[in-house]
Amino acid sequence: MSAVQRHAVVAGAGIGGLTAAVALHRHGWRVTVCERAAGPTAVGAGIVLAPNALRAFDTIGFDITRAAGRAVPAAMGLRRPDGRWLSRADTAALAARFGGPPLALHRSALAGALAAALPATAVRYGVAVTSVDDADGSPVVRTDAGDLGGADLVIAADGIHSPLRRQYFPDHPGLHHSGETAWRTVLPAAASSAGTATAETWGRGERFGVVPLADGRIYLYATAVVPAGHRPADVRAELLRRYGTWHDPIPALLERIDPAAVLQHDLYDLAAPLPRFHHGRLAWLGDAAHAMTPNLGQGGCQAVEDAAVLGHLLAGTDAADVPAALAAYSAARCARTDAIRVRARRAGRIAALSHPLAVAARDLAVRATPARAATRAMAALFDGFTLPSGMATVSAGVATRW
Repeated sequence: MSAVQRHAVVAGAGIGGLTAAVALHRHGWRVTVCERAAGPTAVGAGIVLAPNALRAFDTIGFDITRAAGRAVPAAMGLRRPDGRWLSRADTAALAARFGGPPLALHRSALAGALAAALPATAVRYGVAVTSVDDADGSPVVRTDAGDLGGADLVIAADGIHSPLRRQYFPDHPGLHHSGETAWRTVLPAAASSAGTATAETWGRGERFGVVPLADGRIYLYATAVVPAGHRPADVRAELLRRYGTWHDPIPALLERIDPAAVLQHDLYDLAAPLPRFHHGRLAWLGDAAHAMTPNLGQGGCQAVEDAAVLGHLLAGTDAADVPAALAAYSAARCARTDAIRVRARRAGRIAALSHPLAVAARDLAVRATPARAATRAMAALFDGFTLPSGMATVSAGVATRW
């Protein structure tokens, strides 16, 4: 390997971009992360890190418990609006099967911990990447604060509306609207929240999720089948109208929300897979590469997997080897992420059913599903993380299981 330190520019300081930056930094790279936001923010939502994402963090030596703590709910599952459980899993049993329980934390806490693992000057806020020129040779990163040249690698972690995806894949059909919108917020910890289980409740074209975070706060999310762009004038009234008669503790939690802290986004995924996740010295990861609906809770988890695999393949490479490493990254990640994207879309269609007969059949099917079948379905997600064994063999499908 050359004694000259390699330099990576990362477009976007989301979870995927920061994880990639940490992975490369720990392999001796100099990293510059450009983030369009003016600075870190405490406003945001929760994220559930499934066992596959936790293992990916382990491979880069990042201790997630320093950001999150270790508290986990005793159970998680699906419920009906009247409170009856459709399915329920014991967290301890999941931990025994998959090596650890899912861990829920605030996104800002995770982003802050990742940023703290980088040199103080690595993250540049208020700098938006607009384009990348000559990705095949010596990339020049165009930003609204000036150009950055001399990068050996550029990582497009610039989100679901990725300008770099549009630049390099101009014929791609872009995003597909799922037909749903989502509201998200995080409530402060309260004594009445102790013992709250992680649950998603399915109604008719509506869902509500309650997720205790590891620091004691409560992450709430809700979805509804509405046209894109639907924005109620009074968020609290809208949520109470839709979910205020559902089972406890939903009504009490809704009374505690701060409308100004509620995020609303229409739900989109990629209309079709990208043909590859690289072009020369430019690589895409996370939502920029494979935007998916949140129905499986894998969007952020797959971004973390992307970053771990990318860091692994670039470890010990010379600058001249970067294009080959990125080709190996594409080969390692495209099929898995697209299968999960498609599976998430299908799961969302089932969860969003609204016709009474269809909803009744769906709920009956969920209740009748044996626990071992549900575990097998989770295993495809949670056991699927692999680190490629090397650039020479990854395209042949040889990988190392973790």
